[in-house]
Amino acid sequence: MSAPGRTDRRRRRGAVLTAALACSALLAGPGPAAARSAPPTPTAPSPSPSATPPKLDWSPCRPGSPWDCATAKVPLDHAAPAGRAIDLAVVRRQATDPGRRIGTLFVNPGGPGGPGTVQVPQNYDAFPKELRERFDIVSWDPRGIGNSTAVNCFDTTEEAASWAARAPGGFPVGAQERKAWIDAYEDLGRRCEKRDPDLLRHVSTADTARDLDLLRRAVGEPQLNYLGVSYGTILGATYANLFPRSVRAMVLDSNIAPRAWTDDARQGEPDTTTLLRMGSDVTAAATLDRFLTLCGSAPAARCAFSAGSPEATRDKFDRLMRRLRERPIGPWTYAKPVADTVNSLYIVDPGWTALAGRLQELSQGRAPQPPVYPPPPPVDRPNPYLGDEQAAAVWCADSPNPRDPAAYHGLEEDSARRAGDAGRFWTWAAEPCATWPARSAAGYDGPWNSPTARPVLVIGTRYDPSTPYAGARAMAGELADARLLTNDGYGHTALFNNGSSCVSAYESRYFVDGTLPPPGTVCRPDRVPFS
Repeated sequence: MSAPGRTDRRRRRGAVLTAALACSALLAGPGPAAARSAPPTPTAPSPSPSATPPKLDWSPCRPGSPWDCATAKVPLDHAAPAGRAIDLAVVRRQATDPGRRIGTLFVNPGGPGGPGTVQVPQNYDAFPKELRERFDIVSWDPRGIGNSTAVNCFDTTEEAASWAARAPGGFPVGAQERKAWIDAYEDLGRRCEKRDPDLLRHVSTADTARDLDLLRRAVGEPQLNYLGVSYGTILGATYANLFPRSVRAMVLDSNIAPRAWTDDARQGEPDTTTLLRMGSDVTAAATLDRFLTLCGSAPAARCAFSAGSPEATRDKFDRLMRRLRERPIGPWTYAKPVADTVNSLYIVDPGWTALAGRLQELSQGRAPQPPVYPPPPPVDRPNPYLGDEQAAAVWCADSPNPRDPAAYHGLEEDSARRAGDAGRFWTWAAEPCATWPARSAAGYDGPWNSPTARPVLVIGTRYDPSTPYAGARAMAGELADARLLTNDGYGHTALFNNGSSCVSAYESRYFVDGTLPPPGTVCRPDRVPFS
């Protein structure tokens, strides 16, 4: 559920805890057995704007860098602003046309677990030109993540690497791997509980929304301009309902349905996972089918995996997955290419072309070459630690998931019947939450219809492998005043695919002067993949 970039290789090794997130009030202390019981759902707190806005001492992130860096100190517990403080790493790129500057645009690139201080600079050119000209672009690593005060459950990088080697890559296949997966993530939860239990209880989406309001006040903005993608949409919706009168302009791109995130604030044990409630399995299957259809409609010169027709290309993919399940090619076991396929569907260009090349290599019995990552952005700490525990700390403490690890195999089989290979991948992405030891002390689970000062623009993409178009429809329906813009295109987020000048134009105009697209507007991509 997060922006593309070189940090993905470290966060997507196993469960996609960032999915779409994809991802509220006691720390379960007695041990693993107690941790598996369903924690009580907390009462939603009211906003606490009494904390003093942090002072941002901007300076170039590196000599000659166009990006400025600062550190913001905020309360660990917004209900106790005089208590422990934590650090937020913040970056800024000033408006390129200062004479026409409107203000500051805050951006969350997704996750949970996406480090804004890396991913936003990495993807700066994806922002529409008018937004870069007229707004300072500001992002930050949310509490618990990356270069901010981070959840880190290991003493050394070697210890973290040793733990990471225990869990099967992608998702577990067979009883032995399921046990290894469950044991590894149960151990991760125990380690995290010992390190900093107070931090684990204060990394919720609502905590980050309160941080965002302090950052807004710190840069002197009377109201918030905000662009949130993927998990950033649930953060934006939370902010809009905690601080509704502070919204000037808010775009939510590739949406998580709020009631899917909170399990409709129900009491008791959830029946299924966050991602399956969202429909990530079904939308990934539909996007994969579209990829194979477009690939099969193109010659091999344009899509290397093409078998000459959509039907033949789908059959070729299914045969390849069956073969890899029985006879892996080097490290490419069945689960690895499934995970690689779902992740590679996020970004159309160059992701879909590169994916077709890797699948073709595998179909010919060769292990593909590792992907080439872009150079790091010009910031001072471009490679922060981004272990699985950071996404888990937000997602598992915020969004209900089944607490019995034994339930996940049955959920996997149900999802596989609906969505094929992608269903197995998305089911196990949530399993680390089964034994996660904490729930947030200050979460928010609705209501979602507080009237905002200005309407919200919601963008949904038809073929998204993570956050389904239905999530955008649900978000637009649940917010008090929102307009849905449909991107009849491909990939995860309209922003980072940057494939529709129509979407960019509507988005820019909305941020500049508040003009919404007409009801029912549908944008199409500038170019169809493999055409």
